[in-house]
Amino acid sequence: MMIESVRLHRFRNYEDEVITFPKAIILLYGRNGQGKTNLLESLYMGGIGKSYRGIADADLISWNQDQASVIIQFRRSETRQQLKIILSKTAKKELWVNETKVPQKELVGTLNEVLFSPDDLQLIKGSPSLRRRFMDMEISQVSRSYYQELLQYNRAISQRNLLLKKMKYEGIHPIEEWDRQIAGFAASLVAKRLSALHKLAFLAGVLHKRLSRGQEMLDLTYVQPYGGGDRSHQTDPEWYYTLLQRHLEEDVRRQATSVGPHRDDLVFSVGPADLRKYGSQGQQRTAVLALKLSELEYVKSETGEYPVLLLDDVMSELDPDRRQALLDFVRDRIQTFITTTEPDIFAGMAGCHPICIEKGKVLSHGGTQS
Repeated sequence: MMIESVRLHRFRNYEDEVITFPKAIILLYGRNGQGKTNLLESLYMGGIGKSYRGIADADLISWNQDQASVIIQFRRSETRQQLKIILSKTAKKELWVNETKVPQKELVGTLNEVLFSPDDLQLIKGSPSLRRRFMDMEISQVSRSYYQELLQYNRAISQRNLLLKKMKYEGIHPIEEWDRQIAGFAASLVAKRLSALHKLAFLAGVLHKRLSRGQEMLDLTYVQPYGGGDRSHQTDPEWYYTLLQRHLEEDVRRQATSVGPHRDDLVFSVGPADLRKYGSQGQQRTAVLALKLSELEYVKSETGEYPVLLLDDVMSELDPDRRQALLDFVRDRIQTFITTTEPDIFAGMAGCHPICIEKGKVLSHGGTQS
């Protein structure tokens, strides 16, 4: 997988810029506020169809403009393909793959990417929603059926929660049909999560052992804060249906569904120690780095190609040893985009291609700023 070029037209602070890329470690450097992360965000949108920073589509359009576009040329399995995203303040966003208009659920998985940002360093000690999002985004890229089921599941949960609110204030409403749907989706989603995590846990464990110089072994455990710790029925729709019925009174009181994969979590541990509770910052960052590297290997194992790696200002957050380990892992095999305000920390490192960004324009391509 390789991105060859991107054209940004009235996207954020880019008026009309075409930028080409080699298959290398690409350093997008410059001062803060020049457009490095905007460029990275445009590349991410090619894979997911939306901002990874939670920015509304209309706010991605340049000031005082009504429309913007992102066109990405990339290679997958040595075949050149094109992605086009058209953003508008007056119309619905358009997504195009090779001149065919597609819905977002069909875009996901076309251009596989792994993003590593400072927020990911909170993956272990942050909220469970971060870890669920990690699982969902990773599996969705290699399994379109998972992504579609996830969308259906989330819609069903929203409908059930609306009914719970009505039940609290208006009395009985028919809810069994939604419980049956949710139970079926829950069992299928969790089965796919467990299968993916089995592979990710193995890869992350091996990489973590290497990063810790054989001192520690990382383990990932899938946990559900309901059902009394019974894992034997995690992929059984009837088990989820029974639990939904059992928790109905509590759910009505809380006006929220307390059973299902939207409540599940991951525990990172080294030996008997839960890293969220007892791990040092260094141990947590080593575990997150191992997990991110395992994502790259996992996508390759499922699709036959490494994804593109996007690193948003994360290298300065890693110490020199972890930074070097990451660069050694990707060099010569994974196209990697790195945003940084500190290009000097990469001085002398082989395989790096610098691109200087200033005020939404490429100031220097492939060399240092003159």
